[in-house]
Amino acid sequence: MTQGISRRTLLGAALSGGLITPFLAGCGALVPASSGPRSISVHTQLSGAVAGAQVFSDVVADYQRRSGRTVALLKNGSDLPIVFETSTLAGKAADVAVVNMMGRTLSWTGAGATIPVTDLLDEWDLRDKILPQAIKEWTDDEGRLRAFPFTRTNWPVSFNTGLLEEAGVEIPTTSDELIAVADALRSKGIGPVTVGGSDWSGQKMFLQIIQGFITEDEARTVFSTGKLSESAGALAGVEHFVELRDAGVFVDNVQGYTSDSELTQFNTRKAAIVPAMSSALALVPAERAKEVTVGGWPKPSSGGVLAHPSVIKSYNGHGIWISENGREKLDLIKPFVQNLYTERVTDEFILGSGRDMNRVTDTVSKDFPLVAQGSRLTDDDVTPVMLPDLLIPDSVFEPMVKVTAMAYGSASAERIVDSFEKAYDAA
Repeated sequence: MTQGISRRTLLGAALSGGLITPFLAGCGALVPASSGPRSISVHTQLSGAVAGAQVFSDVVADYQRRSGRTVALLKNGSDLPIVFETSTLAGKAADVAVVNMMGRTLSWTGAGATIPVTDLLDEWDLRDKILPQAIKEWTDDEGRLRAFPFTRTNWPVSFNTGLLEEAGVEIPTTSDELIAVADALRSKGIGPVTVGGSDWSGQKMFLQIIQGFITEDEARTVFSTGKLSESAGALAGVEHFVELRDAGVFVDNVQGYTSDSELTQFNTRKAAIVPAMSSALALVPAERAKEVTVGGWPKPSSGGVLAHPSVIKSYNGHGIWISENGREKLDLIKPFVQNLYTERVTDEFILGSGRDMNRVTDTVSKDFPLVAQGSRLTDDDVTPVMLPDLLIPDSVFEPMVKVTAMAYGSASAERIVDSFEKAYDAA
């Protein structure tokens, strides 16, 4: 397949609804392909205020000093996938992309925008350094390893025990206990559960609550098809969500909150409970962390399928992808990637940013106590549930966020189910 055909395949298979048009029409900043015999370009989502961004920049700078090779570090946030695709169509994609595996990126390898790294895993002596579960999760249905799994996701629930004590209650482990705790907190003027009801964080909470009533196999079917109405367990999960919402478990006006505002509310003691991924917990100040205990989302008091409170766990975080342009520079990319999987670099990420990593390691965060607590939770403490991102079609993500924002408002269970399924039908 020629490069030109590959780009057209990407346009047809990975992009949808003309979303890339604005970038092509007025784009003056396509990512330039690296040049020079000892140079590679790396397009990274580890940038800005994202946990690990500064560590990544420092690691790259150190690599350049020690190797004498040039790494052009190019940065984007959530728009990286679209910018990378635009650059691919123009033949100017960076050699390496460091980005999450979800939505648009799921089709990159099959569409020819990036190369499978299955054989490189052994050729570069990385297989024994990466968690086997991560390799499995990053491998597609065709047996292709899409990218090298780098960071991972642990999504526990944090409880401010100081606020709970003020309300005279303890950490809830069941939904009935959670409702009682919410009542007690409200009586003291304290917000119960805060979450980004208007963005992806609230979406994750909604889907996690549904998983309290369906098995993993059922969850895979429900989240890939959107057919809530065909699963008795999923319907029970939606009804349970509405029950918790109407019982006042979530803070007032939660449908207007974002992932940033939920953390601000928790850090300022205006809410006692927050479900947040470990990279966000790394941002909780030390003073607040001293009065916080990390656990799981309370399991349903009846009718559920969970043995313990639940925690979203996934090996899906940032991966190291190699573009078609990078195929010509594997000899230069190899030492760069190998350096990222050294024990020294892994320790720098864990100790310096609180990131959970896919490299095999015994290192635990010291300056990020909540991240450390989350990493120590075992299956005797919590029941892991899936991160649905690998199953939800990319075109459904934004419509689903609108549905879940509505769900955090006052919509009935029937309306939520109908709107959820319509979001899939319209994709």
